[in-house]
Amino acid sequence: MTAASRLLPRDVLRVGAAGLNTRPLRVFLSALGIAIGIAAMVCVVGIASSSRAGLDRQLAALGTNLLRVEPGQTIHGEASHLPVESVDMVRRIGPVESASATARLTDVHVYRSDKMGFGETGNLTVFAARTDLLDTVRGELASGTWLNAATEKFPAVVLGAATAQRLSIPRATPDVKVWLGGQWFTVVGILHPIPLAPELDYGALVGWQAALAQLRFDGYPVTIYTRTREESVLAVKGVLARTANPEHPNEVQVSRPSDALTAKQAADATLTALLLGLGAVALLVGGVGVANTMVISVLERRAEIGLRRSLGATRRHIRLQFLAESLLLSGLGGTGGALLGIGVTTGYASYQDWPAVVPPWASIGGLAATLVIGVCAGIYPAWRAARLSPTEALAAT
Repeated sequence: MTAASRLLPRDVLRVGAAGLNTRPLRVFLSALGIAIGIAAMVCVVGIASSSRAGLDRQLAALGTNLLRVEPGQTIHGEASHLPVESVDMVRRIGPVESASATARLTDVHVYRSDKMGFGETGNLTVFAARTDLLDTVRGELASGTWLNAATEKFPAVVLGAATAQRLSIPRATPDVKVWLGGQWFTVVGILHPIPLAPELDYGALVGWQAALAQLRFDGYPVTIYTRTREESVLAVKGVLARTANPEHPNEVQVSRPSDALTAKQAADATLTALLLGLGAVALLVGGVGVANTMVISVLERRAEIGLRRSLGATRRHIRLQFLAESLLLSGLGGTGGALLGIGVTTGYASYQDWPAVVPPWASIGGLAATLVIGVCAGIYPAWRAARLSPTEALAAT
């Protein structure tokens, strides 16, 4: 009685690896298809997660406790306005930590030179601003100083980040001036971008008192920025309209600027789903490439299959051999793709100054997907190889 032929797990891996070593270029190209699909999926998940982590860090620094109050419309559809004393009334709300205001000066424009045409505004806006605005919106200066009690009454201006770029002013110095409202204003400061008040990035901010005295400003605040305690945001939001304009609270709009960033995050989630779909398609194409490689391998190696069958290998052994080759091929592609995806995500997150975040489930899920693809791609070639009889395989050589 002869002993049953056995193929140990290490033998399965050895014969599977030997089959791949005989066709290195084809193996590389097939594994590349899998790697591209896995890398795409890991990158999409990793970059989306890093972006969310960056946004969370940004919101933690800026705070989600900033509220914005603006005038709406009257019941007749006409533009409304906030009372002159509305900022002081808002400050008297208990949980409010600070409140400041700006006003858009619609008939005033800023130019780099007095030789510019009247219509060449560059879509820039001139604002009257209170001296405590920067602290309330948690803005930072890129150059120079902010408006203070000494400069708010004089022709001094602070430029938003985009405004300074469009006017080609890299830094604030005493000899840099802009033509604003028909007179020269000295640029005393330039701001960094302010995510929670992006309208200020495209603005030129002058002192409240200077705007009243020199730019025909009527004194009505247009936007009130209110910083409140975190636990009281919703409560303060509920009373802001009645406080800012007690006579016509229905003509007041109250918003939370951080909600816009959260909405952007939700929009990014939709794009992430689309890109994941594209990654899945790439992964499917890679799986087809693996299946094609294995089918061709069976056709090219009929002599080997026949010789192994004649030496005692069973159909089960042949199936295991080709399944092992398919799994190893997919595993190589999946591992390479996961490492590539992590590398690209880390590099891109570093470039964007985000925390690099790659959820473990993305890498593990990607590798698991490659194993499923390896099994699916190898089933038919393995079944076809196992069906070849020794005499048929040897006769075909």
